[in-house]
Amino acid sequence: MLHIASNPSLKGLSVLSPKIVYSTHTGKDITLDLLMPQIPEDACEKRYPLIVFIQGSAWHFPDTNYEIPQLARFADDGFVVASVTHRNIEEGHPAPAFLQDVKTAIRFLRANAEQYHIDPDKVLAFGTSSGGNTSLLLGLTGDMPEFKTDEYPEFSDSVCAVIDCFGPTDLTAFLESPQPEVRSEAAALFTLFCGGTLDKELLKKMSPINYVQEGKSYVPFMIAHGSADPTVSFSQSEQLVKRLEECGAQVSFICVDGAVHEGNFWSRELWDIFRGFMKTQAGL
Repeated sequence: MLHIASNPSLKGLSVLSPKIVYSTHTGKDITLDLLMPQIPEDACEKRYPLIVFIQGSAWHFPDTNYEIPQLARFADDGFVVASVTHRNIEEGHPAPAFLQDVKTAIRFLRANAEQYHIDPDKVLAFGTSSGGNTSLLLGLTGDMPEFKTDEYPEFSDSVCAVIDCFGPTDLTAFLESPQPEVRSEAAALFTLFCGGTLDKELLKKMSPINYVQEGKSYVPFMIAHGSADPTVSFSQSEQLVKRLEECGAQVSFICVDGAVHEGNFWSRELWDIFRGFMKTQAGL
């Protein structure tokens, strides 16, 4: 007979709570899925740092299930993880609706920090592709009034660190590509993004690189990009990293050699790097 110790602390165990409604102001429920460490009854006051994850979707509707198996490892490490949906540009919700929604989700989670065992002072953003663009904007536009809705206005939507994976950093650059097919696809996408008219000023407003200015303070950034990405040019991340470094930001840059957009970009090594960064920023 094998005897093993019990696990009264429930360490390494997590629970998934799907489809939590965080916003109703549009008349339609907007939801998030929440991964949480399992908590013993005698530790109900315990609080955990929060990771807000935004799956890439070309600003359509994020698939919150796509990275759940990998994100569960963060819950094992002692994070609450929210995989967030937002309004869809194809359904008539142009920018900045996606950013307003994710900021609302952050304020909702802070407003309900006690219920979800969240430490409201330790909120981190993590996103891929269009979600990477969103996570960068979260790190660069914290509490800007123009991106705030009426829901939970007394709470902050700022974050304390950012991981961005292959996110577009300069949206106008897609329209200036030397490849005609890239310009054509970008024009179609960004016409939806802008609500029916190709508004270059709005594209600039939704480009993270335009918020990086000297004399400002910045949260820490970790930026990762595949060198063979055919969808979002590696140069997009290169240029943002250079600009952040020029302005004194703490930024770590990872080139995934030969990686495309998603797919072979991912590895256990990369996830372990991300976990280490998040744990450092959260003080775990």
